[in-house]
Amino acid sequence: MARVASLLYAHGANILHADQHEDHELGMFFMRVEFALDGDAELVAPSLQAVERAFVPLAAELQMNWSLVSRAVRPRVALFCSQYLHCMADLLERWRSGELQCEIPLIVSNHGEVEGLARFYGIRFEHVPVTAATRVEGEARQLALLEEAGVDLVVLARYMQILTPAFVAKFPARIINVHHSFLPAFIGARPYHAAHARGVKLIGATSHYVTEVLDDGPIIEQDVVRISHRDQVEDLVARGRDLERIVLSRAVRWHIDRRILCYGNKTVVFD
Repeated sequence: MARVASLLYAHGANILHADQHEDHELGMFFMRVEFALDGDAELVAPSLQAVERAFVPLAAELQMNWSLVSRAVRPRVALFCSQYLHCMADLLERWRSGELQCEIPLIVSNHGEVEGLARFYGIRFEHVPVTAATRVEGEARQLALLEEAGVDLVVLARYMQILTPAFVAKFPARIINVHHSFLPAFIGARPYHAAHARGVKLIGATSHYVTEVLDDGPIIEQDVVRISHRDQVEDLVARGRDLERIVLSRAVRWHIDRRILCYGNKTVVFD
């Protein structure tokens, strides 16, 4: 921390926020530093390049894995969904209001229900049908669209298709999914029915990065709500959808703000 702070001071940087975490068992140290140059709220590109050049030998000496990015560079996000639109509508409104500091150049769906929302927000919509027989061709089309749009992050806003390992490999730790249960309990397509049958007193939602293993990627955010014996499956679904909106929007915002560091199958989420 001292070496990094000293380097930033030598380049006229003002540290706005700094946080750190240590995993004692693995002997790993994590840090995140926000800073401004020349007194500006936004980082100035030429000065930022000078900081980056100076940081290279320090990072090598300390054996760091590191990245340096400007807040002025907004990530480009593609939204995928199927027929359920509650998460999609929530993300789009948060984006329109400025809560999500990103660009959304593309919405992709294997159904047509979201086209009206895309049109309302002025975002390109692409309908790519996917079946077991056409999955390879469908994903090839999706990947071509993502490359064309220069997408950095893919958000699965209730996209009810399993991505192939080849697709996931194109966006390591850059595909965020929301799962409508409190993982690892009640995985699969009907978790609320399973939760109701089990008589649970809490239901939840989980947002995580997508890996090759279904619903097993590094968890970013989770939340729960208390229920009772009076609640039926439809009540669980309604409350669960509220949780899905919350945990997905939090995960997307934290990723956009570069607050998440992945290691192993875990995440460090800096506040």
